[in-house]
Formats: sequence, C-alpha cells, structure tokens
Amino acid sequence: QVQLVESGGGSVQAGGSLRLSCAASGDTASIRCMGWFRQAPGKEREWVALLDRSSNTNYAISVKGRFATSRDNAKNTLYLQMNSLKPEDTAMYYCAAGSKEYYSDDSGIYYCVANPSDFSSWGQGTQVTVSS
Repeated sequence: QVQLVESGGGSVQAGGSLRLSCAASGDTASIRCMGWFRQAPGKEREWVALLDRSSNTNYAISVKGRFATSRDNAKNTLYLQMNSLKPEDTAMYYCAAGSKEYYSDDSGIYYCVANPSDFSSWGQGTQVTVSS
C-alpha cells in the first residue's frame, strides 16, 4: 500500500509559477509509474504528466514546455513545477502512483501509460487557481 500527500497548491496570477509536491510513503519500492492528473469543476479528469521507473517523462500537449515533473528518490517525493500558468490550468491537482507498467519488445524498455485505472494510489488533491 502506498500513501500520497500533495502540497504546494495556491492562487497565482496568469504567468506565475507554482511547484507541487507529492510525498509518498508505505510500499514505495513497488512504484513503477507516477503521474499528475487534474480535474476542473464540471470537467473530466485529465492527465498532465507521467514519470516512469527510469525518470523518463511525458506530458500532455496542453502543458508541454510549461510544466516539468521530477522525483527525489531520497525523499520519496514527486514534484510538478508549473510555469507560465494560465487560467485554464485552474483545477484540483492529484498525484498518483502504481506498479503497472508496460514492456516494449521492440525497444526493450518499460514505459507507463496515462490510464487512471493503472494507478492504484491517489493523493487527496491540491487546488491550483490561476487568475487572469
């Protein structure tokens, strides 16, 4: 069992920055994929960023070039640095972790997929509000 606790949300003006943190505890050795998702009021949850066991990252087109996720293994903490924030980034942000990963026979690498059902552990969420 993995427990996740997010922090770092808040209110900023458009163009500003925030850094979210997600502290993991419990069976962290079982984690293979970590991700960030967000959900705005009245909208479906959407994927934001992925980080695999090798710290390779992948981003949704809407945030690519503005957001960056990273992990500090010593602290068991995942980060999401958000720059050039826009009002449409306003949402509740959730971090997620899971042990499910996929293997490519062609490339010989393991990779993660942005499928919420692949993530067995979720944080409580942290609110990000961007004003224009």
